[in-house]
Amino acid sequence: MGQRLSGQRSCLDVPGGFLPQPPPPPPPVRRKLALLLAMLCVWLYMFLYSCAGSCAAAPGLLLLGSGTRTAHAPPARAPGPDETPSRWPLHAAPATPVAADKEEAAERAASLEEPSPEAPDVPSPISSFVSGSGSKQLPQAIIIGVKKGGTRALLEFLRVHPDVRAVGAEPHFFDRSYDKGLAWYRELMPRTLEGQITMEKTPSYFVTREAPARISAMSKDTKLIVVVRDPVTRAISDYTQTLSKRPDIPTFESLTFKNRTTGLIDTSWSAIQIGIYAKHLEHWLRHFPLGQMLFVSGERLISDPAGELGRVQDFLGLKRIITDKHFYFNKTKGFPCLKKAEGSSKPHCLGKTKGRTHPEIDREVVQRLRDFYRPFNLKFYQMTGHDFGWD
Repeated sequence: MGQRLSGQRSCLDVPGGFLPQPPPPPPPVRRKLALLLAMLCVWLYMFLYSCAGSCAAAPGLLLLGSGTRTAHAPPARAPGPDETPSRWPLHAAPATPVAADKEEAAERAASLEEPSPEAPDVPSPISSFVSGSGSKQLPQAIIIGVKKGGTRALLEFLRVHPDVRAVGAEPHFFDRSYDKGLAWYRELMPRTLEGQITMEKTPSYFVTREAPARISAMSKDTKLIVVVRDPVTRAISDYTQTLSKRPDIPTFESLTFKNRTTGLIDTSWSAIQIGIYAKHLEHWLRHFPLGQMLFVSGERLISDPAGELGRVQDFLGLKRIITDKHFYFNKTKGFPCLKKAEGSSKPHCLGKTKGRTHPEIDREVVQRLRDFYRPFNLKFYQMTGHDFGWD
């Protein structure tokens, strides 16, 4: 046995070539490429993280307010009938059943073009990439009015700003859905990053008696924006919108007067009542100082959109990013349009539901309305410290 053992080769005698050998060190070029790839990954991660705010802010607009939600947030359903403002005492006879019928006929379908706040925002592919970034906040600024004043255009212009995040649909929280609570309201808001402003717009707030106290209870620091327009033109535009949906409604002239012979204006009709801005403003000034409210001219929003947007950006404490270079005037529609929407190389204008042709109104009726609104306009100028030139 000892002979057999001595005849066998020992493990120690195996040639070195049969033992496992460590891999040769990578060439210098491969090491450099690996290091460069690692640095590129780090740089890409930092770049995407830094641009997350602007990506999240991109609204994917179908500008300028066709009365529908923006491209990334299509409506789920049309809302209910348009707002009927709370009434307040005027030196006029109380509304009669006939007046109520007239108002119902004129207002039942007035705002069907506004999408439902029930539908949550559907993120675009870019915003999906950064989904989870930021948090939902209650709005720090609200466009509270007025209907047919230019609120949709203002909101869509503002959404171009990277530090503004806004709900496309009108939430109608402080007038119709207040019983659902602030948690429900917050959930409607888009996600924002630090330094961004959350906004919404619901024009019926301005004429809702309960809205000032409710918004103040949410936050006394809320900034309020009111887009106002010549009340006579606004009333005709309001009627035109209703007429487009209810061609069988009475004429503008018959709805305007309680009695055409005496010339008594029917202030129970909301199209007339909304334009008495001074009366509505009194309710707001009981809860908010004038300095927390900005009054935007609907007329100048058309003739000088960059100028009005400059005032709004200053009021909100934002850098003036939206300027003349963003706009061009579309002569066909008679409205300014954005030269280039976010995420698109094409210009976008107000939709077909905006800029409708107004029906011909009797000149005498128009003059009667101007005489009616004149003292209220003058008081509004005094209250705001701003002459809007409607007379």
